Amino acid sequence: SVIHIEPSIVALLGAGVRVLISRLGRSGYLASVEWETLLFFAGLFVMVGALVKTGVVDTLAPSAIELTGGDMLLTTGLILAVSAPVSGLIDNIPYVATMTPIVAELAAAGPDHQGALWWALALGADFGGNLTAVGASANVVMLGIARRSGNPISFWEFTRKGALVTAVSVALAAPYLWLRYFVLG
Repeated sequence: SVIHIEPSIVALLGAGVRVLISRLGRSGYLASVEWETLLFFAGLFVMVGALVKTGVVDTLAPSAIELTGGDMLLTTGLILAVSAPVSGLIDNIPYVATMTPIVAELAAAGPDHQGALWWALALGADFGGNLTAVGASANVVMLGIARRSGNPISFWEFTRKGALVTAVSVALAAPYLWLRYFVLG
C-alpha cells in the first residue's frame, strides 16, 4: 500500500523475476507448485464470497445480538465457541475475513467490551485452526509437504489429535477472556 501496488502484483513480479534468474524450464518450476493447495484456497474464497454476496453474513450480527440479548459476556463466549469449530472446518483466514464486519457491528453495540469481542474472534479462529487439516493454511501446506516426502498424515489422524489441542486451548481461552475483560477490565 505504501507504493500503491497490490501485494498480489508484487508477489507475481517477484516470482517472475525468480523464474527468470533460475533459468529453469517450465516443468522445473511448475512441478514444485502446490496446485492442490492453491485450488483448495481458490474454492474456499469463492465460497466465502458467495456467503457475503447472498447476504448470509449481513444477517449474522443482528441474529447474534438477538440471541445473546446484548449481553457482551455471552456474545464474547458465543464468538469464541462458534469460531473454534467453524474455523476448524473452513480455513481460519477466510473465516476471519468473513467475521470481521460482523464483529465490528457487534463491537459497536458494546463499545466497553470491544477488546473482548476481537480477542474472542482471534483466539477462537486461531485455536480452531488446529482442529482439522483444513483449519489453517499452514496445515494444508504441511500435509502436502509431508505427503510428498513419503510421510502422509491422514485427515482423521490429524483431526483426532487436533480436536484435543483445540478443546484444551479453547477451554483455557474462555476463562482468560472472562477474567481479563469482565472481571479485571
